[in-house]
Amino acid sequence: MKLGIPKETLAGETRVATTPEVAQKLIKQGFEVLLESGAGAAAHYPDRAYVDAGVTVTDRAACFDADIVLKVRRPTDDEAAAVRSGALYISLLESCGEDALVGRMIENGVRVLGMERMPRISRAQSMDALSSQSNIAGYRAVLEAAAHYGRFLPMMMTSAGSAKPARLVVLGAGVAGLQAIATARRLGADVYAYDVRPETKEQIESLGAKAIELDLGESGAGEGGYAKELSDEAKAKQQQLLADELAKAHVIITTALIPCRPAPELVTAEVVQRMREGSIIIDLAAANGGNCKLTQPDQVVVEHGVTIVGQTNYPAMVPSDASAFYARNLANLLEIMVDKSDTGPVLKDLTEDEITKAMLVAG
Repeated sequence: MKLGIPKETLAGETRVATTPEVAQKLIKQGFEVLLESGAGAAAHYPDRAYVDAGVTVTDRAACFDADIVLKVRRPTDDEAAAVRSGALYISLLESCGEDALVGRMIENGVRVLGMERMPRISRAQSMDALSSQSNIAGYRAVLEAAAHYGRFLPMMMTSAGSAKPARLVVLGAGVAGLQAIATARRLGADVYAYDVRPETKEQIESLGAKAIELDLGESGAGEGGYAKELSDEAKAKQQQLLADELAKAHVIITTALIPCRPAPELVTAEVVQRMREGSIIIDLAAANGGNCKLTQPDQVVVEHGVTIVGQTNYPAMVPSDASAFYARNLANLLEIMVDKSDTGPVLKDLTEDEITKAMLVAG
C-alpha cells in the first residue's frame, strides 16, 4: 500500500506530513512511502534523510497517485483534482458544514478523512492533531510575546536595580491556553487566566496561575470539553467584567475558540485604549476573526501604543517538532485503519471503527 506525501503549498506553511523517523516505522509495517522532493526541507528534513530511512523521493504526481495521500493543510483545487479515484485522502480540512471542494473529491471516488473531526475520546488522544498543534501554538505564542515586549517577563534583580514581573493574562484554558500558562510561568511571568468553563479553574491553578472568575449567570461549558457560545447578554457582561482585568495586563494571550463559530470578542477597542503603552496582545484566534477587536490576520499592528500580533500559523514557526507531532498522529491513526497480511497492510472498513467513522466525510 502506497502512502503519498506531497509538499505543502500554502504560503508560509513549513510543516510536512511525515518525518524520516516516522516514515521508517511505517515502512517496517509494510507501507511504501513516497515523498515529493523537497517536501520536508522547510521543516529541516532533507531528502537524503528520507532516502536513508527507505522512502522513495519522487515527483508530485506520483504522490497524489498513491493509495493514501497524507497532507497537513487543506487541499487546493488542483490538489483535490489530482487525487486518484479510489484513493484515501487525509489532512486537516479547515472547514465546517458544506464543503464544495471536498464534495467534488467524493464525487470523483475519493474517500476523505478530516483530522479535525477526530472524536475526543481516550482512544483517539494519540491521534489528535488539533491538540498536538495547539500545544505548540500555546508555547510559541509566549515566545512571540516575549520577543515583542520591551521589558522582562520575570522579576529581575540586578546591581542596576530590579524589575517587576510582567502581568500576563491568558484568555481560554484549552490545550493552547494551558500550554501558554505553563510556558509563561516557566519564564517567570505573573500569570492570570480566564475561561468560560468553570471546570478549568483547577487546571489553571495547578500550573501556578491565578484564575479570573466572573459571574456571567450561565456556564460556557459545551460538548466534548469545548466551550459553547454564550448568550448575547452573557457576552456583554463578560466584556464588561473582563475589561478591568485586561486593562491592567502587560501581555494578553488570547486562545478562545468555539468550533465552527467566529471567535468570541473578548478584548474590545476600549480595553486596548486603556492598556499601558508597550503592552502586547497575541491573538491566537486571528484566523477565526480574532478575540481582539483590532486584530489583523497575519499582521503586527500598533494601536494606542499596544502591539497586536495576528499570526495565524504558530505551529509553522516550530516546523520540525510540529511536523514530528503531526506525523505521529497520522501514524497512530494508520495503525488502527489497517490489518496486516502476507502482502502488506490491508485497509479496514472505515465505518466500523468509531474514530474513522467520525472522521470520514460523507458525500
